[in-house]
Amino acid sequence: MLDLLSEKKEYSVSEISFAIKQLVETAFTSVRVKGEIFGAKRSDSGHWYLSLKDENSILSAVCWRGVAGSLAVKIADGVEVVATGRITTFNGRSSYQLVIEQLEIAGQGALLKLLEERKQKFLAEGLFDPNHKKKIPYLPQTIGVVTSPTGAVIRDIIHRIRDRFPVKIVVWPTPVQGADAADKIAAAIRGFNHLDKTSALCPDVIIVARGGGSLEDLWAFNEENVVRAVYESQIPIISAVGHETDTMLIDYVSDLRAPTPTGAAEFAVPVKTDLYHGLQTTDLRLKNTIFRLINELSQYVDALGRSIPSLEQILHENQQKLDDRSERLNLAFANVLKDKNNQLRFTNLKPLHVTNIWESKKEYLKNLAFRLESVSIESVLKRGFAWVSDSQFKTIYTTNKAKRCEKLHIRFADGIVKARVTERDCAVQGDLFDHF
Repeated sequence: MLDLLSEKKEYSVSEISFAIKQLVETAFTSVRVKGEIFGAKRSDSGHWYLSLKDENSILSAVCWRGVAGSLAVKIADGVEVVATGRITTFNGRSSYQLVIEQLEIAGQGALLKLLEERKQKFLAEGLFDPNHKKKIPYLPQTIGVVTSPTGAVIRDIIHRIRDRFPVKIVVWPTPVQGADAADKIAAAIRGFNHLDKTSALCPDVIIVARGGGSLEDLWAFNEENVVRAVYESQIPIISAVGHETDTMLIDYVSDLRAPTPTGAAEFAVPVKTDLYHGLQTTDLRLKNTIFRLINELSQYVDALGRSIPSLEQILHENQQKLDDRSERLNLAFANVLKDKNNQLRFTNLKPLHVTNIWESKKEYLKNLAFRLESVSIESVLKRGFAWVSDSQFKTIYTTNKAKRCEKLHIRFADGIVKARVTERDCAVQGDLFDHF
């Protein structure tokens, strides 16, 4: 190191810069700095450049790409953190900076403040709107689980589902803690939604689960990309993060919140034995209801049968009525004859007068018969007339109608002549047929 106490010695700029670099980097090989992230920017190379500030000062900082991917806290403006690293200098600009190797939230208060800010932001956007929540299917065929593939959580979920109602379980393994946990959880949720709906791997409901831990451990489930992935999911989601007293932002946006991962399994499927017993009870009640209905209808039919007289009784009653009517008719007829005889007895008519009336009526009837006979077809035909008809024996009254007939029947008193009408002169040719 240069002798900085020598006042007469001249140093080059590079020598001074190098001396300062050695002094600073030797003195600050490992420091913890508390401050609020400000002006964070990720370069194309993957390195993060940012500043840490408090009320009075600003400290430049950098986080190399290899370290940034493993940080427990995502770098974002406004987050109060404690950064662990070393101080280095940049000779080209006579500046110094903190090279971040670890990053953590600066206390529970800062985390809660950030959590509340995000919560209010998502509320204002409507991400927690109850009207957006989807109904959990009563009996899903496939359940998707987003969680760590190792540990008690996935074992508890599988065990609980198999105990209640065994269905297909598809696990999308993700880390549930660490810098890349939020990105992979969001990717898993979107991955399930991008599966072909006809695929056996596509779930009917998704469980996002993690066991208990501190707020820092559960922070991945408060990240914006996870909250938005849950909101955008077309598949219903049950959140089960931490213990019952832990409430993450994913719980507000999910379609159903379970107090524990085991509780999520209970929400996802019913108890098979309960369903079986319920079906048995329903079946028994249905059978009893049908039996009672049949019994009531049978009793009703029996009651109707008792109120309806038998067929034999109906026949006997009607026979009795018929006999009564016949007897009354005979008596009435005899009484009428008796009355008429009495009327004749007390009239002044003489037998001769009665005979004259009879002969007069008889002569009148003969005259009517004679007149009827004189206008009959046979009588008219005997007087030299003929009856012309078509082949169906329908009467022909005019020559025009006769011309339209191919065949004519001409009936005389002693028979029928069948004639054919020619178109040229309507000459009639025919043969003699016997009388009907």
